[in-house]
Amino acid sequence: MDEELLQSQKEIVMMLTILAKRGIVKSALIQEMDAVGFPQKRIAELLNTTSNTVNVALNRAKKGKRK
Repeated sequence: MDEELLQSQKEIVMMLTILAKRGIVKSALIQEMDAVGFPQKRIAELLNTTSNTVNVALNRAKKGKRK
């Protein structure tokens, strides 16, 4: 893989991690990652959280859509 592309990907991951840690986009990010097929366990690993947190966020999002 091209070094410049790899560096860009690393920077994107770092930015998303910072936003997620601050709670700015965590719920939305979890929903989007789930929508494109990321397994809950992998989402948790990438966002440095637990599978339970991911599951709760997805369940709350689904409940919110039903109302």
